[in-house]
Amino acid sequence: MAILDILHFPDDRLRRKATAVDVVDNRVRQLIDDMFETMYEAPGIGLAAVQVNVFERVIVIDVSEDRSEPLALINPEITRLEGVEEMDEGCLSVPGIFEKVKRADAITVKALNRDGESIKMDADGLLAVCIQHEIDHLDGKLFIDYLSELKRQRIKKKLKKHQAADSNSTRKSKII
Repeated sequence: MAILDILHFPDDRLRRKATAVDVVDNRVRQLIDDMFETMYEAPGIGLAAVQVNVFERVIVIDVSEDRSEPLALINPEITRLEGVEEMDEGCLSVPGIFEKVKRADAITVKALNRDGESIKMDADGLLAVCIQHEIDHLDGKLFIDYLSELKRQRIKKKLKKHQAADSNSTRKSKII
């Protein structure tokens, strides 16, 4: 397994739409394993392949406290949305930013599992929100797109400033 690099906003690659996985093979299963390792290391509760510069419709999620409920969804598609939930969301691609976002509270999703088998599941609460968040990534959308233009611009400016500071401190440490 390997820790993959996570893309950070405002990287344009986060806006690319992922394509469907045609065959669930060992390469896709290895991607899933690497994505879980990356997500747990970050640490996070969800990760989409787009976030690690792979433009295929694959997401991994584990909302459990003890990392005991790993869920991999390939070519996920939401078939039912119900209710409204407003929850603070964060994102591994938008580090350090948390904002309230309204999403459906209960969903039904169909997908393939890591063995290529068709599954259908109902989810609510945090799991439903997380699935919607990760599927948005596959469609080139970020949680900050649900915010006002003013908030998005402030977040973009803040992240660029932090990236520049990190870049400068890295250069300094390499010089010394």
